Amino acid sequence: MILKDKVVIITGAGPGMGQAACRGAALEGAKVVVTARSKAAIEAVAHEITAAGGEAIAVPLDVTSMDQCHAAAKAAIDTWGRIDGLVNSAYFHPDWGPLIEHDIDQVLQAFNVAAAGALRMAMAVYPTMKAQGSGSIVNVSTLCTRKPMPGEGGYGMAKGALNHMTRHLAVEFAGSGVRVNTALMGWMLGAPLQGFADGMGKEAGEAFLKQRGSEIPVGHIPPDSECAKAVYFLLSDYASEVTGAMLDVNGGDWVAA
Repeated sequence: MILKDKVVIITGAGPGMGQAACRGAALEGAKVVVTARSKAAIEAVAHEITAAGGEAIAVPLDVTSMDQCHAAAKAAIDTWGRIDGLVNSAYFHPDWGPLIEHDIDQVLQAFNVAAAGALRMAMAVYPTMKAQGSGSIVNVSTLCTRKPMPGEGGYGMAKGALNHMTRHLAVEFAGSGVRVNTALMGWMLGAPLQGFADGMGKEAGEAFLKQRGSEIPVGHIPPDSECAKAVYFLLSDYASEVTGAMLDVNGGDWVAA
C-alpha cells in the first residue's frame, strides 16, 4: 500500500484511466477525492471505494473554473486536513481529423481543460502542499506528444503544453518539497477504447484490438488499470527524488532515446 494515508485528488474521473486511478489509488491506501463534471459518475466510484472499505469523497469539478478547483482542494482539506497528491487527468479531445482542419474553438477547449485546467488545480493545491513541505503532482499526458498520430493534433498540442508545465513547475517549486511529474500514456484497454472497438461490430472490433496489440512490444494493449500503477509510483515516496520527469507508459509502443 504505497499510498497509505495519503490524500489524493484525481481529476477527470470519468470512464477510463481516471476512474481506474481512483480505484487503484484507494487499494494502495489513499484517501481519494474523486472529481469530474458528472455527479452521478463520481458518486458511483466513491461509493464503490467506500463499500470496499476505502475512503473517498465525490466532488463535482469542471477544471475550467478556478472557483471549482479551489472548492475541490477545500473539500480535501475539510475532510482530511491535508493534500498529498494531485492527479491531473481531466480530458477533452477535439473531433478526429487533420490538425489543419480542426475547429479552433475545440483546440482552445483542449488547452483550457488539459493544460490550463491542470494549472488551475496546481494553483489550488500548491499553498497547502508548500505549507506541509511535501506533495506530488502527476500530470497525465499522452504518447501522441512523442509520436504524432493522425487525428490527434489538437489534443497533442494541449498535452504538449501540459508536458512543459510539468518541467517548468518542477523547477519553480525548488525547495518547497512539492514534486511535479508526467506519465505519458499510450494505447490503453479500458471503457473508451473498448467502446470504440465495439462500434466497429463484434468481429471487426476484436480484429482491430488484436492487431493493435500485436504491434505493441509487450504483446497486448496495456489495460488502463495497469498503466495507472505508474501514477501511484510517481505519487508515492518511492519517487521522492523524482521531479520534472516524463515517464512513458505505453508497453514499448514508443521507446525513448
